[in-house]
Amino acid sequence: MAKRKVIIMGAAGRDFHNFNCVYRDNEDFEVVAFTATQIPDIDGRAYPAELAGKLYPEGIPILEEDDLERLIAEKGPIDDVVFSYSDVPYQYLMSRASWAMAAGAKNFVLIGPESTMLKSNVPIVAICATRTGCGKSQTTRRIAEILTAAGKKVVVIRHPMPYGDLVKQTWQRFETIDDLAAHDCTIEEMEEYEPHINRGNIVYAGVDYHEILRRAEKEADVILWDGGNNDTPFYKPDLFITVADPHRAGDELEYYPGEINLRMADIVIINKIDTANPEDIFEVMDNIRMVNPGALIMEAASPIMIEDADLIRGKSVLVVEDGPTLTHGEMQYGAGVMAALAHGAGELIDPRPWAVGSIAETFEKYPDVGTLLPAMGYSPQQIKDLEDTINATEAEAVIIGTPIDLRRIINIKKPSTRVEYELQVIGKPTLDEILKKKFDL
Repeated sequence: MAKRKVIIMGAAGRDFHNFNCVYRDNEDFEVVAFTATQIPDIDGRAYPAELAGKLYPEGIPILEEDDLERLIAEKGPIDDVVFSYSDVPYQYLMSRASWAMAAGAKNFVLIGPESTMLKSNVPIVAICATRTGCGKSQTTRRIAEILTAAGKKVVVIRHPMPYGDLVKQTWQRFETIDDLAAHDCTIEEMEEYEPHINRGNIVYAGVDYHEILRRAEKEADVILWDGGNNDTPFYKPDLFITVADPHRAGDELEYYPGEINLRMADIVIINKIDTANPEDIFEVMDNIRMVNPGALIMEAASPIMIEDADLIRGKSVLVVEDGPTLTHGEMQYGAGVMAALAHGAGELIDPRPWAVGSIAETFEKYPDVGTLLPAMGYSPQQIKDLEDTINATEAEAVIIGTPIDLRRIINIKKPSTRVEYELQVIGKPTLDEILKKKFDL
């Protein structure tokens, strides 16, 4: 039989894991290319031979998603176009399916979690979400605190963000802040790893999640899967927690693959109830009960803690928020904006008139971003563009609403204050009680 020709549509993460689980060393298929989107400058590389396996001695090219029609024409006939990235509305997903099949692909394929969740000999707690920016990270940190306090050795495995040299990023282990520089981390990676490191948690990430699991199992009593975007877990969980966001009520039933997480969850945490409208909280609650009536529903707040509120009152302020939450997460505000409103900022500065380079390009690609600045930093040049944009604005002060202190990375020449937030579960049962019962703590 002839091999089935495959193109994998991805964004440097789920696409590589799908390949490793389904196609690597599989004689029935020939993966002719990956395509890339969502993240700047991740195309133009190759999935290297060292990772691709014996069937791909030259590696596999990674090209722009915009080249899909040309690829289908040049590499065809293409049997399967495999969709392998996350946090997209169903309209977008099916539009991509129509595009691929109209261009000549015989099939448009979704690979389900049962085909890609690896089994571990160590208990796994998976923390996923219905959208980017729901609050997975603070939920993971809180669970790590509870388990660590109970005497368990916790290792966090983070959803992939391999935007650099893929061979060097086959597996990565982060224990100290110096490890971030050693691995040339982007701002997005720092935002996910640094808060764990500061709490004494070891973090693994990379490309090959088979190898990562083997290494993490050697030093963990419990592994926490810290999900990315609204992707499904790479590991089979013993406890599956999904976080939902009432600020985007209804999205839990309209985005791929977040609805899968909602339907599979043992526990659904409705986060941010301290800042959400009650009717939106009830809508999310009703949607959970409709599609997953057996799930335990918990409510949680994300109280905001601000370093120096006096810098905000009456001032014109520039708010810098987490990048992915604003871009493909489609949020138009975050903790920084909430802090500005709560503490009486005189004006929110729109950074677009001062945006330079790749930051200006980000606003062009995501025109619906609100009056704030996404902390984009996928390359040294983009980090410099971010710094120049911040310092060029007419803001009297800067509010840093990102999970890391950007002042460690860039030189902000204006008065600045940082906003932080942690998960606070409200009511009974608590996360402590659930984890103690589940793991006999």
